[in-house]
Amino acid sequence: MKYLKKNAKFVDRYVTKWGAIAKDWQKGEKMRGAALIGAPLSKPSISHSGAAFAPAAIRDMLYGYSTYATSQEYDMKDSVLYDCGDILMHVTDIKESHCRIESTVNDLLMTSPNVIPIILGGDHSISFPSIAGFSSCKGKTGIIQFDAHHDLRNLDDGGPSNGTPFRSLLENDVISGKQLIQIGIRNFMNARAYHDYAKEQGVTVYTMKDVREREIKEIIFESISLLKAQDVTNIYVSLDMDVLDQAFAPGCPAIGPGGMDSWTLLDGITYLGQEPLVTGLDIVEIDPTLDIRDMTSRIAAQVIMDFILAKNDLPVMNL
Repeated sequence: MKYLKKNAKFVDRYVTKWGAIAKDWQKGEKMRGAALIGAPLSKPSISHSGAAFAPAAIRDMLYGYSTYATSQEYDMKDSVLYDCGDILMHVTDIKESHCRIESTVNDLLMTSPNVIPIILGGDHSISFPSIAGFSSCKGKTGIIQFDAHHDLRNLDDGGPSNGTPFRSLLENDVISGKQLIQIGIRNFMNARAYHDYAKEQGVTVYTMKDVREREIKEIIFESISLLKAQDVTNIYVSLDMDVLDQAFAPGCPAIGPGGMDSWTLLDGITYLGQEPLVTGLDIVEIDPTLDIRDMTSRIAAQVIMDFILAKNDLPVMNL
């Protein structure tokens, strides 16, 4: 399903917008650089969610930002950014939709092994097939998950949902617990059984108390070191936007107080982007129908821009 690009309403000859530099991917084309892939699925959400509309909303926000990074005095207008469009979801079959996501990510990485996929959800259920497809091409994968929730719910009470992606990865032996690091887990958002399960599996958990009391840079570098000790070949970042406080992300289905602020998240994403082993990212759990002035989608767009800026050794179009 193709996404209809929206051009900026006002054109300034000196300004290039992020949305304008995205190059439409042609099937079979070998990519290098970063690539947007929409996974517009929200049927598995255990609460009301219009997250299927998020990929389009995030792309729209990219037309609101210039490619020039003032702090670095660096213009990203020549960066390679592909847009692969949206994966077509099955109308009723969740498992079939998950299969399509896994096979698409796998096929794209088989064709373009050097591309960095940026997958736009969708609810958090899309991370299970995305990471499964990613790891089948990339090898042993470490995961850094930003989230208020463990997303380790059992699979018996409702099957695969946006609360089960990391349980599914563990139970299907895609990863071991030591390959998963969770940052931002909040009080009163999880059952004790799932926190105990995380500990039993060897998952590293940084709570919001840890985030408040320690520098995010320290947590990120420590997380990377822990994953390198597991001999991972790549690191995949899964960003559930409800890791943010409700004041910063009103468009999340599961908003709540006491979460991360936006600059802490963006700093964390920048540190991760600078790490060569980080070669995959997904952004999930935005419901544009609930958002206020696109606040949550705007942060998602900023995440994409800061992540690509941090990897400014990506090839440029004139090379």
